[in-house]
Amino acid sequence: MSWQDAACLYAREAVAWTLGDPCLHVRGGISRSSGERSVMPLHPIIAARGHARAKALDPTPALTNAALFARDQSLCLYCGSHFPRQQLTRDHVMPLSQGGRDHWENVVSACFHCNSRKGGRTPAQASMPLLAVPYRPSWIEHLILSNRNILADQMAFLTSQLPRKKRRPG
Repeated sequence: MSWQDAACLYAREAVAWTLGDPCLHVRGGISRSSGERSVMPLHPIIAARGHARAKALDPTPALTNAALFARDQSLCLYCGSHFPRQQLTRDHVMPLSQGGRDHWENVVSACFHCNSRKGGRTPAQASMPLLAVPYRPSWIEHLILSNRNILADQMAFLTSQLPRKKRRPG
């Protein structure tokens, strides 16, 4: 959320708890009675009072090529080679022409060569086994993978929310 939205939560006394040291101090006006300027420290992680919307707890991240390539660590999941983003494509494991859908569990990163070779076939039909099973990343994994400017306190909080078991390539 923006610092303005966070400041509104503080002003409405709607912050349930915080984590980390303040990362920003918002300065307000000068009080006529005391002559002092108001200062509101904002923390990197805040929890708002009230109820959370069901989708807010684990929303599905938008499926974009940038997010897909980050999930697959810029690897072609057919040949296993690492490629720059410009040389990767989105491949549908079950091709759209065969009824596949454009969602996280059906797409992988593929280099141009492998995607062309596979064509409109499934990996089994093309004799091109996948190196890992495609999955929908959690919102927390998505935030970490999207490489935003995450403060150390925020990163510690996010990584503590990840599942304890690591996914194994399938």
